[in-house]
Amino acid sequence: QVQLVESGGGLVQAGDSLRLSCVASGRTFGTYAVAWFRQAPGKDREFVATISYIVSTPYYADSVKGRFTISRDNAKDTVYLQMNSLKPEDTAVYYCAARVHTYYSTREYDYDYWGQGTQVTVSS
Repeated sequence: QVQLVESGGGLVQAGDSLRLSCVASGRTFGTYAVAWFRQAPGKDREFVATISYIVSTPYYADSVKGRFTISRDNAKDTVYLQMNSLKPEDTAVYYCAARVHTYYSTREYDYDYWGQGTQVTVSS
């Protein structure tokens, strides 16, 4: 069993940056693929970014491409989401997820473990 804990959320202004962190405990990330999803008020949870264990090239949703960067430190069992040039539409609860598979997926139901989420609010 893997427990995921996100941190780093907060209230920022448009154009600012934030870095989210997600630390695994219980069992390590190992060879799992990891991802970030987000859920805005009144909307479904949506895919943001993912990175596999074997293939180091990450994959991003079009809405964040060029602004967000996902990375992982396997030695620290931590995955990061660097968010730059934040927009009000990025406001959401951000969730970290891990998949018991080496390759990534953009589908929510492919992920086996989820964190509790961290709130990101971007004011205009």
